[in-house]
Amino acid sequence: MKKLHFVGSRVVKTGVAIFITALICQWLNWPAVFAVITAIVTIEPTVSDSIKKGIVRFPASAIGSAYAVLFISLFGNSPLTYTLAAMFTIVTCFRLKLYAGLLVATLTAVAMIEVIHSNYFISFLIRLGTTSIGLIVSTLVNMFILPPDYTKNISNSIQRMAYQTGIAIEEVFSTILEGNSNEENEKNRKVDQLDDAIHQAETLVRFQKEEAKFHPLVGKEKSEFQHMQKQLINLKLIHYHVDNLINTPLTSLSWTNDERAIILYSVKELAEGLKDARHYKADKHAQHLRQLTEIFWEDNEEITRGNQNHPTSFPPELIILYELVSIYNQVDRYYAIK
Repeated sequence: MKKLHFVGSRVVKTGVAIFITALICQWLNWPAVFAVITAIVTIEPTVSDSIKKGIVRFPASAIGSAYAVLFISLFGNSPLTYTLAAMFTIVTCFRLKLYAGLLVATLTAVAMIEVIHSNYFISFLIRLGTTSIGLIVSTLVNMFILPPDYTKNISNSIQRMAYQTGIAIEEVFSTILEGNSNEENEKNRKVDQLDDAIHQAETLVRFQKEEAKFHPLVGKEKSEFQHMQKQLINLKLIHYHVDNLINTPLTSLSWTNDERAIILYSVKELAEGLKDARHYKADKHAQHLRQLTEIFWEDNEEITRGNQNHPTSFPPELIILYELVSIYNQVDRYYAIK
């Protein structure tokens, strides 16, 4: 629903930008097609992106217009003119690193050939004018009409990621502790999905930071945004520890049945707390963490006594417990952030 709302606002802003752009061109008796094309592609996710890319698209469009005028004056309206105008525009934009304006510049170059018949210099100036109108109008529309706000999308994304993280933790530890090797592919798929979700949330955070330059968050909204950024960092660290477990070769485990039961129950409670915030209880969480820590140090003492020369690598029991304790600490920080 939020995604549809975001897409809907983008459609509305694009429609408004097209209408105003075309109306201004009609008043000036200039062809609106070039201005409209520019207005469409300049509606970006943030106002900052619209301005940055607009600064690139204006000179790129000027380059495309200049090549269109040059080659139509040399070869007239011919296939060779279209080819050369497009090719030279693309090469020049690449050489000048005007990547964001490449599409608009190329479209401008080939579209101009059809409408230029005389007064090449005046036609060139008019194209620059229409491009400027499209850039300015779309940027102003993006700034003042339904300005982008990604905080709700970020919040929903973090909640979904926490739920996915809980499922991923269950899958990973089920494979390790219960030997469900047939779940290996499903486990990896869930972890990969979580990785994609983290990258998407980071993109939304970047969008919101860029937007804050023009529409600053204040008071409660600013505090909530900072809170969400910290939660995202904690989820990334949890993902890091889960990924460590997946990519670490683990052999047979020597825990007692009681120790295995404690660990399995702790994992279940941890996963449920991530999937549903109402299930998380700080006191219970601390109790499970204390039990895991005790098992960790007991195993460490046994290994140290059993090998006076000190082992050159950690045994699987210590690796699993270390990563699980680390995840517990990150979950505690995830819910403790205020």
